[in-house]
Amino acid sequence: MSDPALLVDTLVRGIAAGAMLVTALSVWRSGVSRDVRIAAPLLCLSVAAWLVTEATALWNAVDHPAPLMLMAMPSAGLFWLFILVVFEDRRVTPLTLAPTAVLLITGVLRCYIAPPPIAVGIWAASNAFSGLLALHAAFVIARGWRGDLVEGRRRLRALLLGSAALFSVLEVSLALVNWVDPLGSWMRFSVGEAYGGLIMAAICVGSAILFLQARPEVLGAPRRATVGGDARQDAADRLLIQRLDGVMTAEGWRREGLTIGALAAELDCPEHRLRRLINHRLGHRNFADFLNAHRIEAAKHRLADPGEARTAVAVIAFDLGYGSLGPFNRAFRAATGETPTAWRREAIAASPDLRKAG
Repeated sequence: MSDPALLVDTLVRGIAAGAMLVTALSVWRSGVSRDVRIAAPLLCLSVAAWLVTEATALWNAVDHPAPLMLMAMPSAGLFWLFILVVFEDRRVTPLTLAPTAVLLITGVLRCYIAPPPIAVGIWAASNAFSGLLALHAAFVIARGWRGDLVEGRRRLRALLLGSAALFSVLEVSLALVNWVDPLGSWMRFSVGEAYGGLIMAAICVGSAILFLQARPEVLGAPRRATVGGDARQDAADRLLIQRLDGVMTAEGWRREGLTIGALAAELDCPEHRLRRLINHRLGHRNFADFLNAHRIEAAKHRLADPGEARTAVAVIAFDLGYGSLGPFNRAFRAATGETPTAWRREAIAASPDLRKAG
């Protein structure tokens, strides 16, 4: 890389790294959820370090500091964690941190412990694992796009993070190709070269512009809109909520493959209006969350019924449309703070019928 190109590349990476650091601080100090305030700054710090370590000339110029390398190693795992936290409302737990830990441990083995022949194998396995994480992140973004009720997030964040996920897949692919043919012209688009650095910098700066807003309604749980302002709009919204409640009371949520588009057609209203209503007035951030709320209420009724005390929790979960017990347990705990089994035990113990029988 020529001196002018190196200067431009260093400047671009410096701007991108600075944007990541400012974003990390802004999100940490914002009013978003605890899990976002953990996942987002960790990702930003890791990406900032990764931008430096992947550029050979810049990495040599800073004399290979180990802390910077350790921060960069788990970037793919932290990106995957961030996607789960934002798009699937997952918590930051030891389980969701496991891929980050795996990449950090394999990175330490590769760079500081393993002999060269073994280090090459670890490097290949680590890159393949990073690619799988990026693919799953892209899948999560695409799968949840349709049911996302936050319009700004659907338009901007899915596009931006989707681009980042696809770029991550490209980088892992190029890294593996580099192992076979290190002189190919396509390597100019790797993150360590000028073109790749420029693309990554654009993604970083774009992310910073979005996340510097750090609003709870964008990255966290939405706040219900207060009734007021346009009286006619409020009346129309109340009427639509009544019709929506009627469909849900009739167990419309049980329909297999129910989409917000199909529900909007049934209610004879524009899809964008129904999205805004469920998000702003009812306080749900995605359509699956809205349907789960009704499923959880139905589950509570069955779990609290002494007559169903012998019905397995898994049977109730399957009857309510859950494909497995794990998602049901997570949704129930998120709604009530307890596992279905613990909630059932307390509810049945407090049952009036049970007290009369005693």
